[in-house]
This record gives sequence, structure tokens and C-alpha cells, in this order.
Amino acid sequence: MDILWAPWRMEYINNNNKEPECILCSYPRNNDDSRHYIFFRGESCFAILNRYPYTNGHIMVVPCRHVADLSDLGDDELLEMMKTVAKCEKLLRKTMSPHGFNIGLNLGLSAGAGIADHIHVHIVPRWEGDTNFSTTIGLTRVVPQSLDEVYAMFTTEIARG
Repeated sequence: MDILWAPWRMEYINNNNKEPECILCSYPRNNDDSRHYIFFRGESCFAILNRYPYTNGHIMVVPCRHVADLSDLGDDELLEMMKTVAKCEKLLRKTMSPHGFNIGLNLGLSAGAGIADHIHVHIVPRWEGDTNFSTTIGLTRVVPQSLDEVYAMFTTEIARG
């Protein structure tokens, strides 16, 4: 049997649901965007790289307010979230050239939400052939690019305008 090392996963295993407060609330307040991979801030939402990505370039668009349900958001917040999702899709197309996307929400723990109390939209870029033997047989996902590299690529592109 081959062993694939993914030591960064231990942080997730050890800290999963053990943070003293919601990270989607505390990270923006810390004003350390590069440390937390927040690459876009709007009036009522922000965009952040998923620290434990499904694939490289996995983004989450998050409302600034701590709410669990879409119905708890106002019209302005909903509109800005969807416009930010569209901006992130465009950013990913320009910087990573994916062939498609999975875009969606996991509402509640039973639906797969890792942070169930703070709603967020996932934007997962996909490439033809990005599912291979490692995922299918080995139940292992290989992410070929570091979060630091993706963050630098996104912030550089956003700065260009």
C-alpha cells in the first residue's frame, strides 16, 4: 500500500468544531486577511479560500453577519453575495481556467455544512479529468497548489482591476 502524506489535515482534525467562536466571524475581525486567506471584502460579505479545500481554488463567499439560513439575510446581503459569487467565478476563470464549477450551499450539519451556524456559498472549480484513481479508489484527494500560492494569484489579479 502506498502512503500519501497530508500533514496539513491534522490541523483540521485537531481543531474541527473546537474554536471558541465562529471563525467566519473572528477571521474578518482580526484584520489579518493574508493569514486567513480573505482576498475580497464587500459591504456585507467577503470571499475567503477554503482552508481545507475540495480542490485548489475552492472559495467560500460569506455574509459578514452570523446567520444560519438564507431567509435570515436581507435583500441587499443576498444580492451582494450572488454578485460576489459571480466575481469569484470570473476570477477563477481568468486565473485558473477551470472547465466548470460546483457552486452551492450546505445548509445544516446533515447537509454537510462544516460550519452550520454561519451560511456560506462554496465555489469549487472543476477540470475535466480532475477525478482520478486517488479519489476513486484510494479515497484521497490531491490538491496540487498551496493556499499561499492561490491567495497570491487572486490578490494580484484583483489589484490589477
